[in-house]
Amino acid sequence: MKNMIKAGIATGVLFTLLTLDGCAARVGVYARVAPPPVRYETYGPAPGPGYVWINGYWGWRANSYYWIGGRWDRAPQGRRRWEDGRWEHRGGGYVWRDGRWR
Repeated sequence: MKNMIKAGIATGVLFTLLTLDGCAARVGVYARVAPPPVRYETYGPAPGPGYVWINGYWGWRANSYYWIGGRWDRAPQGRRRWEDGRWEHRGGGYVWRDGRWR
């Protein structure tokens, strides 16, 4: 019975964490050090109509940051604007919040 109660509490906590700040926050990407400054990339013209440039960003893996280059992408139907992902300072570290279409 105690294990069932603990499992229920753990499930509730996990659900709360997943729903905080909307569903766009990726859970589990946490860094204790601030990311480096964003790199500014140059890019040519769009490969075709309807393409939007998505800026690159710093990813986190194996206790260090690595750069993920920007790319051209087509906006999904009904969406026109890309909101860049970002690192948010929370508590003693930084949490990654995924980019999304608006």
